[in-house]
Amino acid sequence: MSTPGTTPVKTLLDGPLGRLAVQFGKFGVVGIVGLLVDTIVLYGGLALGLEFFAARIPSFLAAATTTWALNRAFTFRGAADEPLHRQWAKFIAANAVGGVVNYAVSVGLEANVAMVEAHPVLAVAAGSLAGMLFNFAASKHLVFKDA
Repeated sequence: MSTPGTTPVKTLLDGPLGRLAVQFGKFGVVGIVGLLVDTIVLYGGLALGLEFFAARIPSFLAAATTTWALNRAFTFRGAADEPLHRQWAKFIAANAVGGVVNYAVSVGLEANVAMVEAHPVLAVAAGSLAGMLFNFAASKHLVFKDA
């Protein structure tokens, strides 16, 4: 039985799966911002003459730092508080596997698919999606506990 003013959608969102879905949605929005940062830094590195493989390293680190800060403030607000440097290091470490997946997919596509080589943003996007699920689980359970 629902209480007055409660809709089925609100009831669903207030449950554990609904809260998880909302959190995952926020994580996705933050990921889009990270993708933009990743792409801007990648193209900046390419403009400076870096090879794609080398330009992906600073672009990934810039995106990871941006997503850590936004996830801390937006997605996982209310997580157990700890010093910024320690939480950042845990975020980078916990997401290292997702970063390897991200890097491997983007570099593999760029090296083997002509369309992706011509449009590096496609490699960045594919890499970001490949690492997203792992990164969400690692962030939620290892970095931003109790959120």
